[in-house]
Amino acid sequence: MPGSSFTRRDEAPSATPWGFLPPRLKVLFIASRQRTGDWLAEALAFDNACEVLLDEVAGAAAGLARLRDEVYDAVLISHEPPELDALDLLDVLRTGSQEQQPLLVLGHDAAADMAALCLEAGASAYVCVQTTAVRTLIWQVARAVQQHHVLKENRRLESAQRSQLQREQQEARKLLREQQTLCDRLGAAAPRALPARLVDHYRDLMRAHIIMGTGNLTAELKALAEVLAQADCRPCDAMQLHVSALEEAIQGLGSRSARHVMNRADLMGMELLMHLASCFHATMVDLIRPPRQLSLPGFDDAAHTVASGAE
Repeated sequence: MPGSSFTRRDEAPSATPWGFLPPRLKVLFIASRQRTGDWLAEALAFDNACEVLLDEVAGAAAGLARLRDEVYDAVLISHEPPELDALDLLDVLRTGSQEQQPLLVLGHDAAADMAALCLEAGASAYVCVQTTAVRTLIWQVARAVQQHHVLKENRRLESAQRSQLQREQQEARKLLREQQTLCDRLGAAAPRALPARLVDHYRDLMRAHIIMGTGNLTAELKALAEVLAQADCRPCDAMQLHVSALEEAIQGLGSRSARHVMNRADLMGMELLMHLASCFHATMVDLIRPPRQLSLPGFDDAAHTVASGAE
């Protein structure tokens, strides 16, 4: 921009913590074909708070070519319509560059007139060269770079989280298939039909158990085990009930962790089987050692005397 200049301060620049302002920035300046970028290099060299390595190219084609070959911390675009319209160039850079760098527009127009247009076109900021100090420009570039890094890291974390959830769901489905195979091998290929209300009740218990965790539904699970035992439900039938309810829960997970749901649900299934085993054990004990009516005091001796006389 002919005659362009940033506002300069006469006093020496104050020290800036490196934790906020990076010691070095590599910046590409896309100017018009008049190649008037020397003024920007001189202005940036005046402020030593941050070393700015400035490369200059003329025109959109040269800018795209440079961005394909090199990576920059930020890109400055001179807005000089009609020769170089930064708003049109922003769209070209966003679609034509593989590596997305922060884009800042430099222009003569007031920020109130251009800032919103530039932001809507994809720029990180608009800088009016008539009213902006050199240090302010450096800070705006540094903040744009920082925000770009944060957004890039957030996208990376979101992608990693999606991949992890997909892996967990695949592992959950694999474990479900293994559990179903175990049920089939133990004789639940044709499970006994359980009442629909009982099946729905177990599904409700599983949803509550996944949220509340172990130890909170012990009484409900014990009561359910007693009902299953009275209905002559086999352990493999109870396991089949658990696998069917768990499969339905896994399918409706959405963005939740499949591993967390599987762990909670399997703990519930284990607790139910333990209660069911206790019911069967109590029944077996009654069969082996049936309860016997105790004799009243004195009747034991009489019974013993009668038995001795019979001998």
